[in-house]
Amino acid sequence: MADKEFYAPTLSSYSLNITECETIEHEISYCIKNNKVDSNASKELKKIRRNIEASEAKIKERLNKFLTSSSNKKYIQEFIISKRDDRYVIPIKSSYKNEVDGAILDTSSKGSTVFIEPSSVSKFSLELISLKSEEAIEEYKILSYLTELIFEKIMMIKLNMEIVSEYDMVFAKAKYSLNNKAITPKVNDIGYIKIIDGKHPLLKGDVIPLNFEIGKDYRSLVITGPNAGGKTISLKTVGLLSLMTSLGLDICAKEGTEMSIFENIFVDIGDNQSIENSLSTFSSHIKNIADIMNDSNKSTLLIFDEIGSGTEPNEGAGLAISILEEFYQMGCITVASTHYGEIKKFASLHPHFENAGMMFDKNTLEPLYKLIIGSSEDSNALFISKKMGIKDKVLSRAKNYISDKNYNFDLIKENKISVSKEVDEIIKEIPVYDVGDSVKLLDKDDFAIIYKPVDKFNNVQVLYKDTFLEVNVKKIKLHIKANQLYPQGYDMDSLFIDYRDRKLEKDIKRGSKKVLKQIQKEIRQNR
Repeated sequence: MADKEFYAPTLSSYSLNITECETIEHEISYCIKNNKVDSNASKELKKIRRNIEASEAKIKERLNKFLTSSSNKKYIQEFIISKRDDRYVIPIKSSYKNEVDGAILDTSSKGSTVFIEPSSVSKFSLELISLKSEEAIEEYKILSYLTELIFEKIMMIKLNMEIVSEYDMVFAKAKYSLNNKAITPKVNDIGYIKIIDGKHPLLKGDVIPLNFEIGKDYRSLVITGPNAGGKTISLKTVGLLSLMTSLGLDICAKEGTEMSIFENIFVDIGDNQSIENSLSTFSSHIKNIADIMNDSNKSTLLIFDEIGSGTEPNEGAGLAISILEEFYQMGCITVASTHYGEIKKFASLHPHFENAGMMFDKNTLEPLYKLIIGSSEDSNALFISKKMGIKDKVLSRAKNYISDKNYNFDLIKENKISVSKEVDEIIKEIPVYDVGDSVKLLDKDDFAIIYKPVDKFNNVQVLYKDTFLEVNVKKIKLHIKANQLYPQGYDMDSLFIDYRDRKLEKDIKRGSKKVLKQIQKEIRQNR
């Protein structure tokens, strides 16, 4: 960066604080190779590793002799040299483990093999372990030496990291600017924003640009227009471009664009309703706005989507106007979207408020996604509803209700009468069944007695061949009414309870000791 002073004096000056730690770099490169301490790092380490190689060679030589000896063939499970706990072993059949002179270091999972270090190599194994320990100590010394070199320059290294990180961020911003054909806007701190053909940073392709201005003749802007017409994306574009400018990023706009740097940028967009915290759509918005109001000052950009929505329109509009007025008196720059006509009217009368509208083509029923400052737009709910497939007669009635509030209650009464007649006719079709009526079961082509009359699901309970059944009324047919079968005052319960059970019930009621003893005896037998 040192030779870029002519093009970027400030960025170039950062490099003056970079310390080139060439000595440390050279030492690390010399001592560490392939992610381990190199043998050439010190004479002692080179000597130790030479001895380790010699010791391992002696061990392998003796083990190979053991494997090739004809007298040992019957003991060996596999003719290989294995390693256990960094010591060389031979796989021996477990049945011969006592026949081989050596130390058992491990056993296979099935127990058929034991891994033995023959006594002929034990001396060299101990020597190898000692050398490995010396190697670890020497490696530790070398790493400690490198660590000490770094520690001596630690502050410089940390500063280098910070400067390189800063350069990395600057280059990332520059690449973003080049890839998106972004521009560096003019900057102020008085709350004035003028966006010329601005675009949302995440939108790609053929995007309709946003032209926007606030903070000069008016400090509050109320945006109106149809649903899905682009109000929210306009709000987000203003907010994101303001944040990007604060972070030193170029923005997607045309030359002549001017952005303000704010201490605070507060946003209320979306629905933060919460079942867990008992927050409705309205209360979640209001809680957010209350928090914003406590933290705002005259260097604050506020962005509100559908302010005052989620409650009764008159109260919502009145509250929204009062909130906007409070933020105006606090000196904030405010951009808000709404569907409420009262807010539009307030903005048109207030000297430091302005209306803006998202354009809508009523001929094609298509939003134009173009913001026009100085005029308000209707929500065009009927046009959008027509496009979404709502019936013409529904839209026609809605238009009448909007214009003269003449609600057609006669139609409601006619529908109510019609529905009532249909219900009466259905009720008349369902016959009334009484307890004791003899009915024919259509599915079984046999007769039964009504035990319980019709319930709310149009089912009855009948006694059929000593069994109680639940049957729908459509599957039975009246045979003979109970008043024709039994005299007046007849005990209908006797139809469903046999003589013995009725006698037992009467004896229990009058307190018969004989019956009580009999019941207690039966209970003991059941236990």
